[in-house]
Amino acid sequence: MTNDQRRSAYLEEIGIGPLWKRRFPPSETTGVSEPVVEQLPGIPTHQEAFLAEPAVPGTSMAPAAETHAFSKYDPAVIARMDWATLKETVSGCTKCDLCQSRTHTAFGVGDEKAKWLFVGEGPGRNEDLRGEPFVGQAGKLLDNMLLALGLKRGENAYIANIVKCRPTDAAGKDRPPTAEESAACIPYLQRQISLIQPAIIVALGKTAALSLLNLRPDTPVSKLRGTVHTYADRPLVVTYHPAYLLRNLADKKKAWEDLCLAMATYGR
Repeated sequence: MTNDQRRSAYLEEIGIGPLWKRRFPPSETTGVSEPVVEQLPGIPTHQEAFLAEPAVPGTSMAPAAETHAFSKYDPAVIARMDWATLKETVSGCTKCDLCQSRTHTAFGVGDEKAKWLFVGEGPGRNEDLRGEPFVGQAGKLLDNMLLALGLKRGENAYIANIVKCRPTDAAGKDRPPTAEESAACIPYLQRQISLIQPAIIVALGKTAALSLLNLRPDTPVSKLRGTVHTYADRPLVVTYHPAYLLRNLADKKKAWEDLCLAMATYGR
């Protein structure tokens, strides 16, 4: 399937039809000025972890002796882990209360040397059962979005979440992770990004965008769209979460605009 055919499949899925034409040059797409958004005081940025060099594959960077029970969860330790150690640490993580009700952690899936990284909120029921991000209807829609970009799950694309365990409310229904839960889990995502070295990051939804950009919780996604942000010296584009798009079909066209912005940015 050619890139144009993949894009046509996604356009048909979101109801835009065959009239779409790519706009060039990319600078016309990215000419929107970045909004001024107030940053929460006292919250440090998350970019220092990327200063660590990727570990040699197959080499465990766990400390020889732990000074206390949770030293393996220290960000400085996580920032030196290789893939195998990182996966093992996540699978047994008890750093926050989300571990108490999970079935499986959803570590991440895809090409570990991908140029495209997609970051969502956290696993839902299906993801908790299978231990993989973005399965079910939201996952199918994300797969169509990948096809529109000329990508495929596992081929030049990696999919991860802000938190690795399913957040639920008292009734057992899915909910967004709290700020504390996100802060506890984000060192794992930081290390994933450091190991993958993506060329571009796409934040899927409000939780992912606010966590990565370190913004106030009342910042709407609408203020973050249309602008190329930066995270750890990498371009970051914000769009809607696939689960949101399933509930708000009219915004699928806006999501396509975001993907066009991402494509233009990646092309540069």
